[in-house]
Amino acid sequence: MRTIVALILREMASVYGRSPGGYVWALLEPIGMIVILSFGFSLLLRSPSLGNSFILFYATGYLVYNLFLKLTQLVGNALMFSKALLTYPAVSWLDAVAGRVILNLLTGVLVTYLLLGGILLLVDTRVVLSFGPIFQAFTLATLMGVGIGLVNCVVNGFFPVWRSIWSVITRPLFLASGVIIIHEDLPPFAQDILVYNPIMHITGLMRQGFYPMYAPQYISQIYVLLIALTLIALGLMLMRRFSRDILNR
Repeated sequence: MRTIVALILREMASVYGRSPGGYVWALLEPIGMIVILSFGFSLLLRSPSLGNSFILFYATGYLVYNLFLKLTQLVGNALMFSKALLTYPAVSWLDAVAGRVILNLLTGVLVTYLLLGGILLLVDTRVVLSFGPIFQAFTLATLMGVGIGLVNCVVNGFFPVWRSIWSVITRPLFLASGVIIIHEDLPPFAQDILVYNPIMHITGLMRQGFYPMYAPQYISQIYVLLIALTLIALGLMLMRRFSRDILNR
């Protein structure tokens, strides 16, 4: 535990401590994206797909999606980020991964709390919160991010070009995960395809916690959980087998 805490403090100093504003940028980045989405679509549409607030609608989709995406990127680079420290016997690859997951999960939860709390305080959204679906959405987003990140960490170690490929692959995911358009507003053929996207289930679940009238029938927590746990198990086995080979390359 002391090793993990030390790694967390090191990452806080190296990632946030060296840039002007530090942790403020962790808050400003999602705010900027949400404001741009809200302003742009408010010019095109008279009202969002759910509720009466564009900024709340896009915040509920983007924040949980951003948590998933950040975890895939940060866990995927965990070995290279802590490569120098992993030469010490007291530090294992599991410590490096755990430190990044804990820090960025806490950061994501704090940013979400501040943003959504501010929106609910300042905007007349008329929502009724249901904390069960919100908690489930954050849990599933975290597990999916960790699972994909672990697998990517091994692939990145052997094929560094995969980072660029993965960045290209995930860009359409923003449009295909319910962040901008909910599942029910898509054409039927797109609904049939994107129902297999686990992130679509997570964003739908998140919005279910803010909009009591929204009861999507396509959501399956078991489906997402099985995919996430399978990826985590696969990633842990690959990391255990190949982490030392990657560090010695």
